[in-house]
Amino acid sequence: MTHSTVPVIFDLDGTLVDPAGGISDGIAAALTELGIAVPGKARLDAMIGPKLSHSLVDIAGVPPEQLEEAIRIYRAHYLSTGIARSRLYPGIRALLDSFVDAGRPIAVATQKPEHLARIVLEHHGIAALFHVIRGSAADEAGAATGPSGKAGIVAAALAELRTPYAVMVGDRAQDVAGAAANGLDCIGVAWGFALDGELREAGAVEIVHSTSALHDTISKLDSVRAAALMTEALNEVPTDGNV
Repeated sequence: MTHSTVPVIFDLDGTLVDPAGGISDGIAAALTELGIAVPGKARLDAMIGPKLSHSLVDIAGVPPEQLEEAIRIYRAHYLSTGIARSRLYPGIRALLDSFVDAGRPIAVATQKPEHLARIVLEHHGIAALFHVIRGSAADEAGAATGPSGKAGIVAAALAELRTPYAVMVGDRAQDVAGAAANGLDCIGVAWGFALDGELREAGAVEIVHSTSALHDTISKLDSVRAAALMTEALNEVPTDGNV
């Protein structure tokens, strides 16, 4: 694989797709039905990105015994109205098309259940562009049966891409951590749901504010990696000691 075709692994919500209230409203509906206080908008937005079951317990305060029912109510709301409200962020479709045209493999690694991720991507007409779509297990309230968390999902995407290296793109600290756990650089996007300073503190190599800047940053990382690989290859060439 040449440096010009290094794969890019994208997060989904907050990176490719703007949920446009579809996620937060669904969570609010579930909490209301269960008689649990609904957090303010900032805390609801903070629940977008991390694993839903963790957010419901840690941020919304859902008791463990009500977690499964909260997820069921949320998912019904999300499927009926939430997905239809979502939209691609400006420039995303053109960016993805440019990568496909250049022969660069692209993938999705999200903590959203994999079957729902596919539904969202199909709704927006971009599912076929991706070589790999990996997400979490369908049973969000149950114990994980395979690699868990963002790191495990990114690792699964890398394995399916059959490459040890890719560039990760995401909007939350979990994306940066998942990339780092697999030895990958992560570019943070400023249009998602990260809190102020979150991506920088997590170790994102760059934070971009537009898809054109994202494209340029990925190209720059390609060039840096290509130069490093060239140097490594030259250092491995045996010599007889003569210059």
